[in-house]
Amino acid sequence: MKISLFKGLKNRTLYLFSSFGEFISLILEVTKSIFFQPPRWGLIRDQFYNIGVTSFSVVAITGISTGIILASQSFYQLSEKGLAAVTGLMVAKAMITELGPVLTALMVTGRVGSAMTAELGTMRVTEQVAALESMSVDPCHYLIAPRFIAGIIMMPLLTIFSIVLGIFGGYLISTLFFGMAPTAYFDPMPDHISVFDISSGIIKSIIFGILLVSVCCYKGIKTTGGAAGVGRSTTSSVVITYIAILITDFLITIALNSIHQEILTDWY
Repeated sequence: MKISLFKGLKNRTLYLFSSFGEFISLILEVTKSIFFQPPRWGLIRDQFYNIGVTSFSVVAITGISTGIILASQSFYQLSEKGLAAVTGLMVAKAMITELGPVLTALMVTGRVGSAMTAELGTMRVTEQVAALESMSVDPCHYLIAPRFIAGIIMMPLLTIFSIVLGIFGGYLISTLFFGMAPTAYFDPMPDHISVFDISSGIIKSIIFGILLVSVCCYKGIKTTGGAAGVGRSTTSSVVITYIAILITDFLITIALNSIHQEILTDWY
């Protein structure tokens, strides 16, 4: 019993290390393809539409509803302490630094990442990828590189879109329902929202875009086992991407704030 358990653990560990190595190799191959032989504009344009335009509705709903809920909670909590005037600042700070990038990445993963894995997985199990390889067409260059480029560019744009709508949603509920003056909502923002806050959100969105596309494409292109395998790959790609985004968000927050504090200490 102990021997079989040890063998199972050993095989699982070897599989994880092997998969991680293949994942890194795929990223390096795609990066090389992008810089030395960029894909055709038509392929990239199609992915701009698939990743960006088709995600506008779900990102808009998520952003504006998050802003409304966040403003409501902030107003109720802060008004008891006489700090209702900073409701707008609370919404803007949270949306710019955390909720905007993270929620946008999670929603795009569910909306686009799962479809990306299913599409590539179906192409793999139906031997369409093998057909491309037989015609000397590199799957990384033709299938993954356009998605990689589009993901890196569209994720920051979608994140900015979500942040703007979140702040706007908070503005609507604060002014129309709670009776705040528009100036009271927006006035604290220029004084307390720094370039660092905005840069932090943009950096996170870029890294989340890379994680999203790379994990989903990897799981799709490595799919085996027919229709059932496509389902397993799609599910695992979404779960792995969600976990990676949450862990990476924590690490990036710690790293960026530590660097920021060091810069401030050296400056002053």
